[in-house]
Amino acid sequence: MKFTLAWLKDHLETDVGLERIVATLTAIGLEVDTVEDRAAALAPFRVARVVSAEPHPNADRLRVCVVDTGEGETQVVCGAPNARAGMKGVFAAPGVTLPGTGLELKPAKIRGVESRGMLCSEREMGLSDEHEGIIELAEDAQVGAPVAASMGLDDPVIDVELTPNRPDCTGVRGIARDLAAAGLGTLKPFAAAEPVKGTFDSPIRWVIADEPDNACPYVVGRAFRNLTNGPSPAWAQQRLRAIGLRPISALVDITNYVTIDLGRPLHVFDAAKLAGGDLTMRRGRAGEEMLALNGKTYALDPSMTVIADAEGVHGIGGVMGGEETGCTEVTTEMFLEVALFDPVKIAATGRELNLQSDARYRFERGVDPASADWGAEAAARLVKKFCGGEASHVVRAGVLPDGRPAVPLRRDRVRSLGGVDVPPERQQEILEALGFEVRANGADFRVTPPTWRPDLEGEADLIEEIVRIHGLDNVPAVPLPILTPLPRPALTPEQLRASQVKRAIAARGLDEAVTWSFTSSRAAELFGGVPDALRLANPISAELDVMRPSILPNLIHAAGRNLARGFLDFAIFEVGPQYVDDTPEGQRTVAAGLRVGRIGVNDWSQPERPADLFDVKADAMAALEAVAAPVDKLQATADAPAWYHPGRSGALRLGPKVLAWFGDLHPRVAAAFEVKTPMAAFELFLDAIPLPKAKGAGRPPLVLSALQPVRRDFAFLLDQAVPSVEVVRAARAADKRLITHVAVFDLYEGKGVEKGKKSLAIAVTLQPTEATLTDEEIEAVAAKVVANVSKQTGGVLRR
Repeated sequence: MKFTLAWLKDHLETDVGLERIVATLTAIGLEVDTVEDRAAALAPFRVARVVSAEPHPNADRLRVCVVDTGEGETQVVCGAPNARAGMKGVFAAPGVTLPGTGLELKPAKIRGVESRGMLCSEREMGLSDEHEGIIELAEDAQVGAPVAASMGLDDPVIDVELTPNRPDCTGVRGIARDLAAAGLGTLKPFAAAEPVKGTFDSPIRWVIADEPDNACPYVVGRAFRNLTNGPSPAWAQQRLRAIGLRPISALVDITNYVTIDLGRPLHVFDAAKLAGGDLTMRRGRAGEEMLALNGKTYALDPSMTVIADAEGVHGIGGVMGGEETGCTEVTTEMFLEVALFDPVKIAATGRELNLQSDARYRFERGVDPASADWGAEAAARLVKKFCGGEASHVVRAGVLPDGRPAVPLRRDRVRSLGGVDVPPERQQEILEALGFEVRANGADFRVTPPTWRPDLEGEADLIEEIVRIHGLDNVPAVPLPILTPLPRPALTPEQLRASQVKRAIAARGLDEAVTWSFTSSRAAELFGGVPDALRLANPISAELDVMRPSILPNLIHAAGRNLARGFLDFAIFEVGPQYVDDTPEGQRTVAAGLRVGRIGVNDWSQPERPADLFDVKADAMAALEAVAAPVDKLQATADAPAWYHPGRSGALRLGPKVLAWFGDLHPRVAAAFEVKTPMAAFELFLDAIPLPKAKGAGRPPLVLSALQPVRRDFAFLLDQAVPSVEVVRAARAADKRLITHVAVFDLYEGKGVEKGKKSLAIAVTLQPTEATLTDEEIEAVAAKVVANVSKQTGGVLRR
């Protein structure tokens, strides 16, 4: 929301300076984004008078101008068609950098004639895109004076970043009201709404179609005749230019001015171009199109409210008018539209058409319902002032929405909820300054919000208004009470898991990625698909139209982009949500990793080899160990889902619960993503990992023994179907006190081993803690290992 300081003072009687106004706006919740001091930027430009303008001897379209700059005369070669003797324009001397083009002026010869400086157009000064001719200043402009003052450009421009809940501040008057309530001056009377007497009956009437989903509940109109639609006054053009709007004609400029000044969007139709005696607010129809004022044609549908006459559509309600009935310089008869529209439906229409406008910006936030009536009067006053002519009687259709209900306000709640003690008298003063109606109700208040504040619904909203105007800086800083002798952890064990897992996976050499929580429906089908509830109604991209059922599709997309750029060997991971359905239980926190290409590239410590399922299994196991999962009790099963390679993938289970999937990705998945490099991946389900049972339990402390460990190797003859993990688990269970580690180091199938069998060799580490083990103690533990493996797996010790 942009406005100038002088524009603000049209509504606010104040003598405070710009700096305090800017600071107060931010303090009361209207954050100032920028303050543009155009006078400083345009300081090098001066008013100059063209003494003579003679044809260029070597170019038909150029003129050689002698220019009086106030400090003497100089010669300028100019190609503008309106350059002529006697006019006053904007002069830039050599050494000046043009804001609009970035060009630094230097003395030069143009077609053999010396030129020292430039007569500037609006585009060269950065004021607009207009460059058909040079700027013409008023005859009374003082030669040699700064251009900023002569053009009214010495007025600072303030840009406020509005939050969506402040529709009242989409007009300069609403911002002035807030500043007046904050003590920076007095809000001037609202003279713009004084009635303008009508002299004839309007030949055009409003009709609101009785249709469901019609977004227009109420509309006001007024006809004007015998108008002169020339340029708007210079002061109005200067203000519109200052905020980035291009002046067009008086009637169009009025609609823009009232929109910014009062937050009341308007539209004007050239009445001579309308067919029939009625304008109808109705729903669009399939197949209808409209050429809008921005020069683009839009396809309409029944979800949109349109404005139509007997021949077709001439406006998209609340968004933009049509080109065919727009007012031009020859317009002498005009019909004014001042309507109310449903905010939600206008927002939906704007998104559907991808069409932004100043009107939509205000209607989708909620326009003051009362402004439909006073807005017609405000516009009529400006039409009479700018264009003359006569105004008709007002015509209306529909029903004005009912007023807002009163809200109870307990006087002590400002202190208990807002945290600051504001006397009741001051509370009432603030609310009344903001336009609220305040009545005593016993020891409390009953407060009726004004029509321009649709965002206020309850007591907490009223308290917020009081506190922000009273001053957020006046809210004392109060420490939170200490409820326990020691502070409680800020994060629960479940919340800590994500960071613990990230550190563990990153320590394995994987780089963290952050991707969207969406993916494409095509990719989702490869990973189990999604129900209709997870399909987005308004996706940010056609390739991100569903919530992701797995993180892996996004990681594979990222891998493809890296491969395309020549990064052939890498590993990435992400910890985040993936979705099964639209319930809270359907969102799962998952750590997913992807290894692409080779391991050991340019690494002297290990040979190069392709990444495989054992690498990603080790990644998953390291992450599980980091969160104190019972890794010794896990079972590895070969039942990973269909996006993994069968026979080269698996699952890590704790009983019936799946903690992780791992393995090589299926070639079909790689082909669908057009990735030719083999990939291995894992998915770790953080929500499925059980919490440690003991309070404060986690990874056990490191205990180092001063005694030498003992290693014993065993080879067992087993059925081929027996998983190696069962052998390891059985050996560990033989003596949990002494056996600290069991590892498989050999698998043999072939000569000397009967068909259907395999020889599996394990290394068992015994770590004494109290005394060195004797041979008898070692042999006793070895016997327990052989007996336990034989009992639980059917294995026979090979000798």
